[in-house]
Amino acid sequence: MFWPDTISKILQIKYPVIQAPMFGVSTPQMAAAAAKAGALGSLALADLSGDQSVKLIRKTKEMTDQPFAVNIFAHHIPEITDALKEQYAKAKQLITKLAKDNNMEVTLPDLQDIKVNSYHEQIDAIIEEGCKILSFTFGNLDDQSIQKLKEKGVILIGTCTSVEEALDLEKSGIDLICVQGIEAGGHRGTFDAEHIPLIGGIALLSEVYDQVKIPLIYAGGIYNGKTLKAAKELGAQGFQVGSILLASQESGLQPFEKERLKNVTEKEIVLTRSFSGRFARGITNKYIQTLENSDFILPYPYQNKLTGELRRVSKALNNADFVSIWVGQSIHNYSSLSTEDILKNLILEVE
Repeated sequence: MFWPDTISKILQIKYPVIQAPMFGVSTPQMAAAAAKAGALGSLALADLSGDQSVKLIRKTKEMTDQPFAVNIFAHHIPEITDALKEQYAKAKQLITKLAKDNNMEVTLPDLQDIKVNSYHEQIDAIIEEGCKILSFTFGNLDDQSIQKLKEKGVILIGTCTSVEEALDLEKSGIDLICVQGIEAGGHRGTFDAEHIPLIGGIALLSEVYDQVKIPLIYAGGIYNGKTLKAAKELGAQGFQVGSILLASQESGLQPFEKERLKNVTEKEIVLTRSFSGRFARGITNKYIQTLENSDFILPYPYQNKLTGELRRVSKALNNADFVSIWVGQSIHNYSSLSTEDILKNLILEVE
């Protein structure tokens, strides 16, 4: 038997394969399709409000009676200072001009109009909706939230990008740890948004395995049987995949974004803070090249809220130069099959 069964038993799934929560890409349909393959579907709730979270949870429940994870951002919200106000005004002016110079009219929000949500109202919603698996990223939950969730029998999956973060999660009583290598697409799960550990997945997984006792899920660069087997060899008991599902039928990406994936080269995949204020791995474009290494990148979530309208307008115009297409370092043939078939094929290949 190839598959380790520790995580399968904990999560009550057939295979310890987890569809990555990719906000803007993963959908209730994707989570349900992953469940059909015997894997764990994940519903990305990011930093949505409690009410928005409830709507998506209920929609997913209508599509599957199998277990699925909900995923939230355990992020710190920076204080609004005079310096931040000044920086925001400058960034807004620059991005508005950049859009206009590229034939796009965007109305970006003022700082005082931005609504920022903490994860606490989501936790209440998750408990009320009876969700039993919660994964989180960008930090650790506070002790009170952990206790509240544990009392309701919720299984907790934290994300680490360093040994130090893994030890912190274990000490807090988190049930499972997702070890995210630098190869992984999308946002880094790093606790400190300003300083990300540049540790490759192979080195990180080996080190975390040697230092913590709770079961590990590995994320980063898994796209076929060989890469998954390598993660198992290094101590992973669960395997999280995201980039292989980007062009799937259930993906939230637009057709032009899926088309862009087919032509991507390794030198075009970069780490950037330019869209959200937190480091994320994706395909470089005109926007990233203009903003990167500038003084016009605000801390998360303010940069993310500021650029949201730019991304929405760009999507409507099929303009790949001003959208964020997150993708990992393992370039491959991005399949347009259903999520269910892509995961079933991966499982068959491994076996």
